[in-house]
Amino acid sequence: MKRPTLVHFLAVKTEESLNVKASVTMKENILSSQSPQGFAKEVAQGIVREIEKELPTPRFPIQAYKLLSGSAFQIKLIGIDSEQKEIFKKTYDSDSFGNLSFKIPLSPETQDIKALQVYEVGKEPGLELHLGTFIPLVIGNPKKLVICDFDKTLVDTKYSTTSELYRSLTKPLEYFPTVTNSVEILKDYIKKGYHPFILSASPHFYEEAMRDWLYKNNIFTAGIFLKDYRQLFSLFELDLTPKDLKVQGLYKLNHLLDILLLTGIPHEMVLMGDNFESDPIIYLSLTALLKETQDPWQLWNFLRKLDAFQMNKKQNSILLNKIYQISNLLGAWKNHGEDYTDIKIFIRKKVLEDKIEAPENLQGLLKYLELYEGLPPNLAIEETKKLQEPSTN
Repeated sequence: MKRPTLVHFLAVKTEESLNVKASVTMKENILSSQSPQGFAKEVAQGIVREIEKELPTPRFPIQAYKLLSGSAFQIKLIGIDSEQKEIFKKTYDSDSFGNLSFKIPLSPETQDIKALQVYEVGKEPGLELHLGTFIPLVIGNPKKLVICDFDKTLVDTKYSTTSELYRSLTKPLEYFPTVTNSVEILKDYIKKGYHPFILSASPHFYEEAMRDWLYKNNIFTAGIFLKDYRQLFSLFELDLTPKDLKVQGLYKLNHLLDILLLTGIPHEMVLMGDNFESDPIIYLSLTALLKETQDPWQLWNFLRKLDAFQMNKKQNSILLNKIYQISNLLGAWKNHGEDYTDIKIFIRKKVLEDKIEAPENLQGLLKYLELYEGLPPNLAIEETKKLQEPSTN
């Protein structure tokens, strides 16, 4: 029997609003389909397994492949205060893939929300299915964010060949080398009070495996943004299309803008990525927007011509709209006497490079960017040797 399940749920509370981004899908409930005898046997076996192991086994992505299905849902959100009193209640409709994104303006009553109870109320009339209770991530002043790419920035994953792709789906993320210097930089900024967000082009069903990896590395409060592969194969929705499997520019910039729409304009922001794909261009473009070195139309017109974006008409419209939303937020931010965001960009360099190439209109922003070695010196030497060896393909 299937029942609604949250793929992910992120609630961010700022001084102005409580912002929610969530995704719901149908998932098989294995225990509900068993006989009482089978259920009892499964419970007994589960107890034995728990005794035999000291730590839970890391999950690997393919275990969650059934989350590829999509459906529309009705979600009831109940806000409770520190005394467990209900102070907010409202029902929201998801899109056809089960995704929701909305803001709750903070009033004298709703500003006391300490936790959110989530129920699905649309699949079975009269039945409210509890999906979980969540504590919002509170971002106060000064707002400090660290946004970090995952693949090749925190974990040295590989997807170039069919065998590498299969291995990535069937192995826990801890199987791949950890980029130790990146992890240290990220954790150092978290200790300084920066709120972490993890950005990845991996499929949305990687979330549980990714969360396991983050917890193992003592990163506990990160909001995770993944690519919703359900949208890629829709004949009617064109937010993401099959070409976006390889082209990451639009997806990553969209989610960077989504994070800023959730949190508001930050006082300080750190961006972490790698130079294996298009991270430098994406991060420098966001810097150009926040530093107002280019107006929204000029920036959009520049981005839509890049090979890293390749947008269709709907994607063009969505990106332009988000860029103007951020520009409007920035205008209001400055009208309140705030200065431009203090931005620092860390890019994990390839083994043999010593500088970043940037288009002419972004070269003036390279002063905000720092290249760094992702691996310790001994591993970096090994990687150099691999690059210098003749290819066997």
